[in-house]
Amino acid sequence: MQFIIVTGMSGSGKSSAIDVLEDIGYYCIDNMPPELITKFTDICNQSEGRLDKVAFVADIRGGDFFMKLTDIVDQLRAEQIDMKILFLDSSDDAIIRRYKETRRKHPLDEVSYGNIRRAIETERELLVPIKSCADYYIDTSSMAVSEFKERMYSMFLDPDDQFLRIDVRSFGFKYGSVSEADLIFDVRCLPNPFYIPELKDKTGLNTEVSDYVLQSADAQILLAKLSDLIDFLIPLYRKEGKSQLVIAFGCTGGKHRSVTFAEALAKHLKQNKLKVRVSHRDIDKH
Repeated sequence: MQFIIVTGMSGSGKSSAIDVLEDIGYYCIDNMPPELITKFTDICNQSEGRLDKVAFVADIRGGDFFMKLTDIVDQLRAEQIDMKILFLDSSDDAIIRRYKETRRKHPLDEVSYGNIRRAIETERELLVPIKSCADYYIDTSSMAVSEFKERMYSMFLDPDDQFLRIDVRSFGFKYGSVSEADLIFDVRCLPNPFYIPELKDKTGLNTEVSDYVLQSADAQILLAKLSDLIDFLIPLYRKEGKSQLVIAFGCTGGKHRSVTFAEALAKHLKQNKLKVRVSHRDIDKH
């Protein structure tokens, strides 16, 4: 089992870090009181592998509870628990700028009488013990979001894993488009099996239909060009830090041509060892 404690300066990007960890399969809990971490690790040990990667955010918002974090970490490590600490930091000016942009109060706003610089200075002093025993350290002062995600992936993602999940979907334009799609391809330009009596009531999951759709030179060329385009785009999406890509194919009713192309592209992507899920929104509609 793997446990990560995400901590550090307020405004340094802990929420973004936990989003990335969630994307790559960690069960994440925000603002976890340190004394409850030991209890939760016991629960995980009894879960029979259902919770094998867990990340906690524990920071100054926990007040007096937070000051016990280093003792909790020492206790867990003494019990041979695989507990790592990720400490996020940022410059004073960057933190101040972020708080101005979000218009949120610093957790130590009251004790610092509204003086943000005094709050940051106090927080830095309180975080010295936990910072000194951190396993990972990231300074986010001048990092772009994509750069931060890439750093997180390099730290916590297994080299053989794929953090980009691809959803390939088919749909019928007569029932509306796919609002969450990143890429939509219209294949209504191809011959429609709907007008072939023996194919009308079948779908693109049937070999007869897919063979009919893909038999023309135009369909084969279109599939090849779209496959080349997706192959080109995937590394760019990965570099940008995208964790999910939704590709949709649409035809009139969502039963024949779009299903055929969705299945064909998914097969191509799986051959490239990518994690792909296929779904057909309108395949059962009449």
